[in-house]
Amino acid sequence: MFRLTRPLYQVLKKTTGITGLAVHQNPLPELAKTYESTLSILSTIPQTSVYRQGTEALTRHKLNIVQAANGDIFAAEKKLNEGQIEESLDIASDELELAQKMVEWKAWEDLEEAPEPGQWEYFGKASS
Repeated sequence: MFRLTRPLYQVLKKTTGITGLAVHQNPLPELAKTYESTLSILSTIPQTSVYRQGTEALTRHKLNIVQAANGDIFAAEKKLNEGQIEESLDIASDELELAQKMVEWKAWEDLEEAPEPGQWEYFGKASS
């Protein structure tokens, strides 16, 4: 009996078992590219934006995991903890799209109209 090596397993993998999510034959370079694109988009958002700060930190962390995996898909899947690598790629693509929308929406800018008094008070707690 022979044992499948990890790269060979990914080539032989026929399905993710998730409807609508196809197997990607070389996911780690694509995942790294998507993370780098997201970081590039985020760099156009002001550094004071909370969305940029949080998303940039998380994306850098995930990119470091992918790069440290050195082509080992199973190691990347385990450390990313997002399910199969194809799911991680799907999540990364969604985050890239959201970052592009945030740039379009300019979510860091002040509101066009001042909020009504009490609008941001929840459960009897006044906002500061």
